[in-house]
Amino acid sequence: MTFSRGDVPEHLTIRITQASDPVSAVTEDDAWRALDAYPEVVVVGPVFGLAELPAHRDGCRHWRVIAAGEPSARSARRRLHAHLLRLAEDAAAPADRAAYAAAAEPLAGGAADEVAAGAHRFRVIRADAYARTGPDGPEPPRPTDPDGAPAGQGHRAPDRTAGFVIDPAAATGPSGGLLRLELLPLVHPPGRVHEDVRADADRALATHPGGVLLPTGFSVAEETGGRWRTLSCPGAGPQSARDHLARYVRALPGGSGGEYEAAARRLGAERCDEVRVCGRRFRVVRVEQLVRVGPDGPEPPRPSDAG
Repeated sequence: MTFSRGDVPEHLTIRITQASDPVSAVTEDDAWRALDAYPEVVVVGPVFGLAELPAHRDGCRHWRVIAAGEPSARSARRRLHAHLLRLAEDAAAPADRAAYAAAAEPLAGGAADEVAAGAHRFRVIRADAYARTGPDGPEPPRPTDPDGAPAGQGHRAPDRTAGFVIDPAAATGPSGGLLRLELLPLVHPPGRVHEDVRADADRALATHPGGVLLPTGFSVAEETGGRWRTLSCPGAGPQSARDHLARYVRALPGGSGGEYEAAARRLGAERCDEVRVCGRRFRVVRVEQLVRVGPDGPEPPRPSDAG
């Protein structure tokens, strides 16, 4: 497929700008340093969320994220079902109440990934999660990552994903543009996943060839046998991942006292991003989340996502 200059579809556009403010400059510098320290990118797996396309009269022509960070398409459908029921309950006009309630019905135990309430569309969306990795494992939070929540209050950190507009043509910095170019063609290597998973990923390259990066998420990972695996879905900030890790180690056998309890306390006192306890190694890691985009908007769940 070819396009003449100036006629590139919006979902294939990557518009790079160089911001001049000091914060953007430091953030860009952090990103370039990460390329050297953590040169490889690994697929973490899919995460799911919900998005809406308001009626055009609302002045928005792009899909907007309602919520993200769901571990499965099924849990995202349940969350969308609950969201629509709340909208129906809060609606002032009887016609709007009826429209939202009707839109919620196919999601009650079903496998619908898109519904409409009048001209207002709602969709379950998927994002591929990735982590940068280097000789010492996956990348931890960067100094410039927002991290203002106190220990134990990570859930109160602003959710930068809620309300995020999925606009492929929105301006991004040089490192963000390069990251999108790096992630868009990535699929699992042959033999790493079931064939249906790989086939769906290959198909998505054609059906949803563009992409948008959601705000960076943060997960907990554990090193096991020289390999790292994530233990949580991406959260809004590093502190939410630290809090999750503190709860996790306290729940382990023997976690009510001794070394596990000391590790949990250290996570709160020092805001550290890695702990080693009883021969186990845990780390808070950065997770990039790419929503693939096609002519009709963000990618929904794939058949191989298995609900």
